[in-house]
Amino acid sequence: MERIKQAVVKMRRESDSVAVQAEQCEKGESEPRIGKTIVYRRTRIVPFSLTNSSRDRIVAADPGDPRRSQFGVLRTKVLQEMEKNGWRTLAITSPRSGCGKTVVAINLAIKIAQMTDRTALLVDFDFRRPQVANYLGITEGYSLADVLHGRADVADALVNPDMPRLLLMPMYQPEPNSAELLSSSGVGDLIAELRTRYTDRVVIFDLPPLLGSDDAIAVLPKIDCVLLVVGDRESSWAEIEESMEHLSSASFLGTVLNKN
Repeated sequence: MERIKQAVVKMRRESDSVAVQAEQCEKGESEPRIGKTIVYRRTRIVPFSLTNSSRDRIVAADPGDPRRSQFGVLRTKVLQEMEKNGWRTLAITSPRSGCGKTVVAINLAIKIAQMTDRTALLVDFDFRRPQVANYLGITEGYSLADVLHGRADVADALVNPDMPRLLLMPMYQPEPNSAELLSSSGVGDLIAELRTRYTDRVVIFDLPPLLGSDDAIAVLPKIDCVLLVVGDRESSWAEIEESMEHLSSASFLGTVLNKN
């Protein structure tokens, strides 16, 4: 716990410091062209607006936004640790809502997808308050819920936000019995499938906050590692300490101080 406090204090002092070509293509989703371009045939493509995204702090895709470099540093640190341990799935959570975990998850996924030897898949696992689709302007189509309830295949629910090597699996509406669903064998099978299908893919799961429900705790054992997003001066030390207790058995990558 003392290490976390020291890291947060350091990040507050240094506010500017924040801690591919696909060799294979999705079956029925995409097909690579000659060179380093992926053509999505089945996957739905949704145009991405830099203007609207910058307002919502989705900055990693904007070459003119100086804040994008912070997520480049975060990407490098995260991938180094994941590669060292052979991890391919990453959970992102926070003590409570309002810390900006979804913004961090989206920006990190974009930065990973910008690498020529990586692909990224961002999955919205916040069944109580899904926000990924809203941030990226995706309003309709099959969702993760349709996959879990057998109404659609994985490929049907994937969306490309008009960026190379980046895929999303959104949720549009809150899902009842979220903790039970997240702890189900169906979710476990889905995570295993997404993890093992491609060796160049990093799968990021935007989880619910740790406090207030057992949703995140239910699914964390199925995911390789976890990153905790703390809202600067929004998350109390007691909340951070309680969150760390919940993460005691998880492979903990570190803490991101957000909104500083």
